[in-house]
Amino acid sequence: MIDTTREIKVENEVEDFIRNSNKDYRLCTTCGGPAIVSADMSVPKDSDIKLKIGDNTLHVSKVQARYIRQVEMRMLLGYLNYCKRNGLEEC
Repeated sequence: MIDTTREIKVENEVEDFIRNSNKDYRLCTTCGGPAIVSADMSVPKDSDIKLKIGDNTLHVSKVQARYIRQVEMRMLLGYLNYCKRNGLEEC
């Protein structure tokens, strides 16, 4: 059972990125560990924990919610590198 009463902290850098991007994101499980990707790439699930960040939402997978205490910028770096390699400006 997930303790949804426990607060999951979000680093300021991640909050700033999400606010500035004006998009929703999802913290999901990858073979490399927890990763934040655009909600367009990993569709949010009803079971996700929803963290409001400005006008946007960071959806946290219930699987990851069991293990994390803080959402960190390193969880976003893989996505940013993917965008850069593929010339995607909308990231």
